[in-house]
Amino acid sequence: MMNLRTVFVFVLSVHSAFGAANKVSADRPNIIVIMADDMGYADAGFTGATDIRTPNLDRLAASGVVFTQGYANHPFCAPSRAALLSGRYQHRFGFETNPAYDPANPVMGIDPGEKLFPQRLQEIGYTTGCIGKWHLGAAEPFHPNNRGFDYFYGFLGGGHDYFKIDLTQPVKEAYLQGLVRNNKPAAFDGYLTTALSRDAVSFIETNKAKPFFLYLAYNAPHMPLQAPPEDIERYAQIKDKKRRVYAAMVDVMDRGIGEVVTALEKLGLRDNTLIFFLSDNGGPQASKQKPGKWNGSSNAPLRGGKGNLYDGGVHVPFMASWPTKIPAGTTYAAPVIALDIARTAVACAGADALSGPTMEGVDLIPFVRGQQKGMAHDAIFWRGSDGQRWSIVTGSGDKLVKDDAKGQVELYHLPGDVSEANNLIATKPDMAQVLQGQWEQWNRGNVPCRMRGYIDYHKQRDRFFYDMIPEAAKSEGYKPKIKENFK
Repeated sequence: MMNLRTVFVFVLSVHSAFGAANKVSADRPNIIVIMADDMGYADAGFTGATDIRTPNLDRLAASGVVFTQGYANHPFCAPSRAALLSGRYQHRFGFETNPAYDPANPVMGIDPGEKLFPQRLQEIGYTTGCIGKWHLGAAEPFHPNNRGFDYFYGFLGGGHDYFKIDLTQPVKEAYLQGLVRNNKPAAFDGYLTTALSRDAVSFIETNKAKPFFLYLAYNAPHMPLQAPPEDIERYAQIKDKKRRVYAAMVDVMDRGIGEVVTALEKLGLRDNTLIFFLSDNGGPQASKQKPGKWNGSSNAPLRGGKGNLYDGGVHVPFMASWPTKIPAGTTYAAPVIALDIARTAVACAGADALSGPTMEGVDLIPFVRGQQKGMAHDAIFWRGSDGQRWSIVTGSGDKLVKDDAKGQVELYHLPGDVSEANNLIATKPDMAQVLQGQWEQWNRGNVPCRMRGYIDYHKQRDRFFYDMIPEAAKSEGYKPKIKENFK
């Protein structure tokens, strides 16, 4: 006997055959994209972790494909997410920095002219949900409900405290502000990561009757380093305090992902659900300038971390699972990049990738199934600081990188040098010249960054308000609490 969902899909398919706009297929998959925040490359079992337990991620990886050279689109948060959701290099629309949290600013966010891929799925009948971190603009034009999501629960800024909301504190980047459920204020109980996981389960249960897309964007294990005491105690054997708390944060996230997968299994949806998992960038690492920057993560054996264009900043845990389509235990070794996720989702759903700004990236499924030979990309690209920092990685693993605006170009062959320790620029200058030419050709399609970074933005905004103080008051020595920006 056909169940109600099968009957519903059959009726719509027959209607489509007679000229309806939206074609609905019985095997149209549910799609879930799970993104961790500032997770180190080596901090899941399937990428080599031995001191952090991630059994649910490991089972998910074993059931599908691990992209051993999977990349994020940017070495820090918001630009990486802009590329993921648009399915386009974020430099095409000037999104190259983290926007400040400012609900009153109608331009500080992802360009409304960009058609995010959840909207493309909406157009063919998908129910779409976003849970967790947004970070693509806090004003009304950028709100998830206005950018292709039917449902949103989470926070609009770049991070949040994991235990509390405190509206008596300065707003700053909104780490203590309330959450949002659609267009209304919301709260959470207990530990934030767990609350996000439970809301994801609820979304799946509520929308099980027809195809759905869920973007589950954890802020774990992004700072502040906070976890329930009992979970920290589970890692008492880890001597370093930061690493110990970080491990607990990853562990709680992993258990939440397990709850999501279990919900799919109980509802009979798991076999036809495509799940992606990745981090938005590499784990932050300490430096001479910022010795406290480390969040306890490990990018071993990669060089560098969050904020730079060495592989430690952009080479991330990256995998996909779809039991009916992707053979279990698959490994794909050629370079792929996060914007491929959007193109893959749209292709699998049968949506339009060409209306509005044309999507970039490739559908990865034919490659991981062996139906399409060769490499998914001839080359993939990065840019920072309006082109003063940049990088290119070819399909065969040659990498040209200029990580410092004042530094030199460096050349590496990643298959034999994943740590980027052996600079080949002196011995292979011709190759370096060819790769730089490829990057320059790609860069012609980009535009300047159209936003100030959030630190500079706050300084400029504070200066604006300070300038509004009457001169008589300034002459009497009045200085507001924001005076540190006027030294």
